Amino acid sequence: MKQSSSIKDMTVGNPYSLMLGFALPVFFSQVFQQLYNTADAFIVGRYLGTNALAAVTSSGTLIFLLVSFFMGISMGGEVVISRYFGAGDEGQVSRAIHTMLLFGLISGVILTVVGVVFTPVFLLWMQTDAEVMPDAVEYFRYYFLGAMAMVLYNVCRSIMNALGDSRRPLYYLVFSSVLNVLLDLLFIAVFHQGVWAAAAATVISQAASVVLCMVHLMKKGSIYTVEWRKIRYHKDVLSEVVRYGLPSGVQNSVIAFANVIVQSQVNAFGRLAMAAYGTHAKIEGFVFLPVTSFNMASTTFISQNLGAKKYDRARKGARFCILAAVILAELIGVFYYIFAPQLIGAFDSTGGVIEYGVQQARTVALFYFLLAFSHAVAAVCRGAGKAFVPMIIMLSIWCVLRITYIMIVTHLTGEIRYIYWAYPLTWSISSVIYLFYYLCSDWIHGFEQSDKKVHRD
Repeated sequence: MKQSSSIKDMTVGNPYSLMLGFALPVFFSQVFQQLYNTADAFIVGRYLGTNALAAVTSSGTLIFLLVSFFMGISMGGEVVISRYFGAGDEGQVSRAIHTMLLFGLISGVILTVVGVVFTPVFLLWMQTDAEVMPDAVEYFRYYFLGAMAMVLYNVCRSIMNALGDSRRPLYYLVFSSVLNVLLDLLFIAVFHQGVWAAAAATVISQAASVVLCMVHLMKKGSIYTVEWRKIRYHKDVLSEVVRYGLPSGVQNSVIAFANVIVQSQVNAFGRLAMAAYGTHAKIEGFVFLPVTSFNMASTTFISQNLGAKKYDRARKGARFCILAAVILAELIGVFYYIFAPQLIGAFDSTGGVIEYGVQQARTVALFYFLLAFSHAVAAVCRGAGKAFVPMIIMLSIWCVLRITYIMIVTHLTGEIRYIYWAYPLTWSISSVIYLFYYLCSDWIHGFEQSDKKVHRD
C-alpha cells in the first residue's frame, strides 16, 4: 500500500528532530484553533461591549465540560492508531480509523442535542449574571448547533497526528481560522449582528476544516484511506480505544467539572470578574500552546516506539519532552507575569476587568512549570497505555481537592484571590505525585501489562 509523504514514522531517525518537527506544526495548529474563540472574544468585546464579552469568554469552561469526554476518547484512538502504525499493522490501522469516525458521528449528534437543549440549565447552575444570561444562551446554542463539526475535526486531527502527520491539520486550521475572523468581522462589524453571529462564524469555519480533512483522508491508495462503506463498529478496536481513551475522557471531564465549579464561584463576583476570568483563560490557552504541542508529540512518539518495542528510544523521547515543556512553560510564565496588564487590556480596557485579570495572571503565571510537568508526565503515561494513572491523579487532586479548597476558602474569606491560588497549590501536589510515579514505576511496559490483564480477564 502506498504511504503518503505526510505520514511520519517516528520509530527511526533522530528522536529530537522528529519530535521538534512534529511539535512545531502542532503548535501553529493549536494557535489557529485558539483563534476561533479568541477572535470571537476580541471582536465581540470591541463591538458589542462587556456583557457580550462576558457571555463569550465564560463559554470556555462549559464548552470544555461538554466536549472533554469525547476528546479524551479521541486521544485513546490516537494511541491505538499510533501503536499499530509503529508495529506495521496496516489492517488494524484502517479498522481503528473507521471505528473512530463512527464514534465521531455519534458523539456529534449527542453533543448537539445536549448542548442546545440544556444550555439554560447549565448557565443557571453556573450562577451566570442575569445581565449576561440572554447573550450567553444565544451564543451557546448556536455554538452547539455545530458540535458535529467540532467533534469530527478533533477525530480527524487525532487520526493524522497518530500517523505522524501534524502538518496538514495546520494547513486546514490556517484556512478555517482566517475564515472565522473574516466572518466575525463581516457579521458583527459590518452587519451589526449579535453574539449569535460569532458562534455561527465559528461553526462555519469548523465545518470547512472538516471538509478539508475528509477530502485528504479519502484519497485512494494510502494507509489511511477512508471509505464511507467501511465506517462501522469493530468491537475489538473499540474496546482498545475505550481502554486507553476512557481514562483520558474521565480525566478531561473531571478537570472541566472542577473548572466549571471555579467559574461558578467567580461568577458570584459579578460580570467584571466573569469577563476577566474568561479573558485570562483565553490568554492562558494561547501562552501554554508550546507545552501542549510537545505533549502531543510525546504521546505519538512514545506510542509508535513502544508499538515497535523500542524502549530506550521511548525513554529518551519522554525525557526530552518533559524537559522542553518545563523550560518553555516557565519562560512563558515570566513573560505573562510582566505583560499581563497589556494582554488583558487588549480584550477589554475596563479598569475592573484588567484589575481582576492581572491579579489572577500574577498569581499563577510563575507556577506554569509545575502545570507543564504534570501535563508532560500525563502525556507520557497516555502514550504508554497507562492513561488510568493521570485520571486518578487529576480526579483526586485537580477535582476533589481543588473544589474542596475553593468551597472552604470562599466560605471563610469571600475573597477572589484565594480562588486563584487553587491552581498553583493543586499543580504543586500533582507534580510531586507524578515525579514519584515517573521515576519509580515500570511505565515503559504499559502496553504489555495492559494486554496481559485483558487476556487474563
